[in-house]
Amino acid sequence: MSDHVRDLASVRGATEQLLAAAELWDESTVHEPSRLPGWSRGHVLAHLSRNADALRNVLRGLPMYAGGEIRDREIEAGAPRPLAEQLADLRASSERFLAEAAVPADWSRTVRLRNGVTDLASQLPFRRWAEIELHHVDLGAGYELEDLPRDFLVRETDFLAERFADHPRVVSTGIRSGEGLVRTTGGGADGPPVVVSGTEADVLGWLSGRRDGSALTVEGGPLPVLPPL
Repeated sequence: MSDHVRDLASVRGATEQLLAAAELWDESTVHEPSRLPGWSRGHVLAHLSRNADALRNVLRGLPMYAGGEIRDREIEAGAPRPLAEQLADLRASSERFLAEAAVPADWSRTVRLRNGVTDLASQLPFRRWAEIELHHVDLGAGYELEDLPRDFLVRETDFLAERFADHPRVVSTGIRSGEGLVRTTGGGADGPPVVVSGTEADVLGWLSGRRDGSALTVEGGPLPVLPPL
């Protein structure tokens, strides 16, 4: 199977895992705070539903969102819904995305995301997989970075390290994971190079803004402050 086909299978599996976990909640759980500032768990679920529709738009050659304000309003409107309605929406929107991805297409084409960002169509399934996995952690309901599939941990860490490469606010930074993987990032800011070491989960938590990096070991200087994603 090609990479995007494998990733689509991972999208389906991660979605089912999240839905199965949330189906065990009582009604109050969905309205409690998530780990994302200002967002309830309902906000996170509403975002995941609208993100599925947005990535479906991208596959169809349409704008990802009609506009940033509309995107925000849709999430706010969807956040307070009952749990059953939230889960039905997430399941239906996910199936719409997967159905669109099953249509024969040129997966090597370039597509446009938000804010002028472009990528290959073949990367969209991985982007969707990342949304599901990381926001499952953000729900704060028992799924942690340590529970992420290892192949996802490695690929998302690679993706974020590349994203911060040559960033003008980040010094040259070597990254060593407990699994023996070595990466580099930063390099656009003046200052001595540093080396950051830790478990794959702690490294990803730092790169993604989900952990403060206090569990990491830093050599050569202070832990770089990463800009928000």
